[in-house]
Amino acid sequence: MTPTRSALILLGWLALVMLAALTGIATPPGAWYAGLSKPPFTPPNLAFPIAWTLLYLLMALAAWRATLEAPAAMRWHTLWPFVAQLAANALWSPLFFGLHWMGAALAVLLLLWGLILLTLCRFAAVSRPAAWLLVPYLAWVSYAAYLNAATWWLNG
Repeated sequence: MTPTRSALILLGWLALVMLAALTGIATPPGAWYAGLSKPPFTPPNLAFPIAWTLLYLLMALAAWRATLEAPAAMRWHTLWPFVAQLAANALWSPLFFGLHWMGAALAVLLLLWGLILLTLCRFAAVSRPAAWLLVPYLAWVSYAAYLNAATWWLNG
């Protein structure tokens, strides 16, 4: 593969990941979230954009590596869970922050967790580095599930 083609693939994944991130930017926490009771170990608000920026970058790099290393016949099999998890990721902020549907947001978060795990396994089959790049994302979404569930319970 040429360096130009590789760079275009990376740019494509960065664009797709940023598209998913836009839903979070469009539905920020706001006053409603500020007024909720929060569970122990809730990080300061500044931690979220920093963490998500790094996670989105790692996600795009992981998809790029998997795309480059997956045999052509396996690319769809390898990459569809990644695209599906991006869609689930994009749903969470509008459900939680936009509509205030904490239960529905938690259900989407659990689906997201499963899709990330499936993606990680598919990526591991073609590129161990690509899979490892997703481990922080899986850990953060696990933590986010705790925060979502506990916030729902405290404010239910």
